[in-house]
Parts: sequence; C-alpha cells; structure tokens
Amino acid sequence: MKNVSRWRPTKFVKRRGRLAASRNASEVNPSSRLMVDLVAACYQRHLSAHCRGRLVDLGCGKVPLFGAYRDLVSDVTCVDWQNSLHKGDHIDCLCDLSKPLPFESESFDTAIVSDVLEHLPEPTVMWSEMARILRPAGKCFVNVPFFYWLHEHPHDYCRYTEFALRRFAQSVGLKVVVFEAIGGSPEVFADMFAKHAARIPVLGGPTALLAQSMASAFVRLRIGRRVSEQSAAYYPFGYFMICQRADSPLCERSGD
Repeated sequence: MKNVSRWRPTKFVKRRGRLAASRNASEVNPSSRLMVDLVAACYQRHLSAHCRGRLVDLGCGKVPLFGAYRDLVSDVTCVDWQNSLHKGDHIDCLCDLSKPLPFESESFDTAIVSDVLEHLPEPTVMWSEMARILRPAGKCFVNVPFFYWLHEHPHDYCRYTEFALRRFAQSVGLKVVVFEAIGGSPEVFADMFAKHAARIPVLGGPTALLAQSMASAFVRLRIGRRVSEQSAAYYPFGYFMICQRADSPLCERSGD
C-alpha cells in the first residue's frame, strides 16, 4: 500500500478496543452512523479468523479497514477507479472495477469488497475476477447495503438480495462461508428517520443521532434482537458475507 506512514483512520476507528464508525462528521454522515457501526461489528467479528496473507482491497477509497486488517496480513494492494469520490493517497492500482483486473490469477489470499458492488454497473465481472485472483482456499469479504438511501450519485446502480449474492458466488465457484443480514426493520426505520430528520435546521443532527442510539439500544434487548433478526428475512438493512474458493472443503455457517 502506498504512503502507509500517512494513513489515518477515517470511516472506521477503534472505540473501547473495537471497530466502530468514526464520530467525525466529515468522515461519516451522522445519519449513517448506525449502518457504519453495524458493518464495523461484522468485520470486528470475522477478520481475525478469515483474513491472512496477501490482501487486495478492491474499491479501497481511503482504505478505512486498513487499521483492522494490517496486522493480520503480509501485504496489502489497494485498488480503486479514477472517479472515486474519496482521496486516493494509498491507491496502488487505478483501474475500472467493472473490467478485468490487471493481476495474475491466484495472486491473493484475501480480497475486501466493502460497499462497492452497488456502485458497479457490471458486477458479474467483479465476481469472476475475485474468484480468478484468489489463491486456493482464499477468501473474499463483501458487504452491501439493501434498504438504504442512494449515495455517491450517479454511481449507485443496484441493491442485491441474499439470493442474488449467493447466486453470484456460486456462479463463479465461490463457497459461502459466512452470511449475515446487517440489521432488520428497527435499523431500517431508524436510518430512514435519521436521514429525514437530519435535514431539519439546528435540531436535525442531534435528532438523527438520538433515533439511531435508541434503535441500537432496542436491538440489544432480547425482544429487540428477535424483531431485528426475524424482520431481516424480508427487510434487511444490508448484508455481509465471506466466500472461499470452492476447491477448499468448508461448510457454511450463518451468524455468530
């Protein structure tokens, strides 16, 4: 990764020893804090068990997950396209992620594709390329939003269901190792309310943060967790998954 010494936490930070959304409004829109916190929790749970070797961060932007995986891998290659809205001080390779990647087959042990697939007009190419550049037993981490606002206009093209994501993986010979819905109805309602409330002058920001905090507190309760998990089958906030080259025998599990 270029300019490692200049890297600083951006979207994700460590809070009380765990990965979480930055509280810096210039890095994470306050109305999006709930989603970023939930994504951070997924990576916190799974990176140490599945991340290793040579890693490629596809659609890396400011490389927000670098601080979480840097001590788990031997080498990091950062890839993004020229039209990224995020400053690219750490990008090693500029290329269109909707086209074949300029890497040899079986070059990497781990791939990160975080909040990227929804911004690709041709996602099938990315899936094929991920499978091609992963080494045997290599794994890719993917997270995407579902019931979530349009962002990074005009490059926001799709929302993918669980069935689409599983089909993409299967079609290129990747086996699903971990699949989790990122929240359900409580999180979706809180996020939508926060996005609208944030537009209110003066009180909008605090109101948006309060709504998200209340939703987080609710889903920590047994009844709230049940509502979130059951509603996620039909109203998912987003998805997180880890896939592995299918030439390595492994059984699927869901959640922790």
